[in-house]
Amino acid sequence: MIKRLHTYRFEIFFFSISAILFGSLIFPIGIFNTIISPILFLINILSGIVIFSGRQRQSWVTIILFFIALVVFIYRFVSRSEDETLDYIKLVIYFTFYSLVTFEIIRQVWNAKTVNKNVIFGLMSGYITLGLLGFFAFSSIELSVPNSFSGLLVNGTIADKMDQLLYYSYITLMTIGYGDIVPVTNVAQKASVFFAMMGQFYLVIITAVVIEKYMRYNRNS
Repeated sequence: MIKRLHTYRFEIFFFSISAILFGSLIFPIGIFNTIISPILFLINILSGIVIFSGRQRQSWVTIILFFIALVVFIYRFVSRSEDETLDYIKLVIYFTFYSLVTFEIIRQVWNAKTVNKNVIFGLMSGYITLGLLGFFAFSSIELSVPNSFSGLLVNGTIADKMDQLLYYSYITLMTIGYGDIVPVTNVAQKASVFFAMMGQFYLVIITAVVIEKYMRYNRNS
């Protein structure tokens, strides 16, 4: 089953991660943040198992992370707990998973001999996961050092601030910089510069390599 899905691994990952980013456009924000989004994250972690097919160590790490995330989700859903410790656990789980899967996606895209639809989906998925890594990093900073970012809702809930930091992460990655949210502490500023640079390196290096392979393949075909 996993071998069969492996052919479509990047498509599955891309659509599941896109649902995480844009699902709130379809579902009510309260329901999406408390129920739908955590379920989508679990599905996305499962899709990572398909990406890691053939790499036993990473596959087992992903399975362990999935079950820990599942336990956290069930506990929070049943107990209605607002314990911030659970938020830290989730951040560690997701940051670990997306660090591993981003590296693996880039590795597979880089090593692809030909460029097809699956590789294009992999290229897009890698860029999206960079934004999620930034989001988890910025969220960890804000939880550890409150008010590290000016422009966040002062009286907003943790979920509201997370939504804003998700937006901020991608605005930073794409170097748009609207200026509505600004890093004000040293660690927040350094993290913002780091992920802005990573976004540019990805576009300049990884995307350029894929385009070069595509052009070379078309010349030889």
